Amino acid sequence: MPSCALILLAAGGSTRMGEPKQLLPYQGRPLLRHAAETALAAGCSPVVVVLGAHSGAVGESLAGLEVVTTVNGDWDLGMGSSIQAGLRALQDTEAHSAILALGDQPFVTAEFYRSLIAEAESSGCGIVSARYSDTVGVPAYFARRNWPLLEALAPDQGCKGVILRNEVDAKFLDCPEAAMDIDTPEEYRRLVGQP
Repeated sequence: MPSCALILLAAGGSTRMGEPKQLLPYQGRPLLRHAAETALAAGCSPVVVVLGAHSGAVGESLAGLEVVTTVNGDWDLGMGSSIQAGLRALQDTEAHSAILALGDQPFVTAEFYRSLIAEAESSGCGIVSARYSDTVGVPAYFARRNWPLLEALAPDQGCKGVILRNEVDAKFLDCPEAAMDIDTPEEYRRLVGQP
């Protein structure tokens, strides 16, 4: 039965963090493993994790989880290249849609992923995106008919432009939790409650 896949983008080099943020401890496990478990709890299938920098160690943090990993050798070119690597991993699946998500948005819940899918099914829209901090972006749902828009991205582009250029086919759901991503040591200390 066709399903909604989820592409978890986790290929970055964590330059501002100074160490692989995917492996930082959060609630007793690596940050990326927490994100993958959240995606699986939402019922998304398959869950594709796009690795890049530090792919060996980062991939090991997912051991035992029912996820598909793919390595983007061009991860340093930018987000668009990782989105496209994730879509390539889905080409031969029956997924009718995919949610794009980040490995470092720890407050995003499985319930929110399910709400993206439910909104798409009820509205018929091909794009359903999170709205937060006066912007829109990931997590974002894309029906398969809209995947070519993502496949046409430049390597250094994210999906925000695609969402805004196709507002007639888009819905937005408030997700203040998505505003918190972990890029710097200060943000990580706030996440884990350290002064």
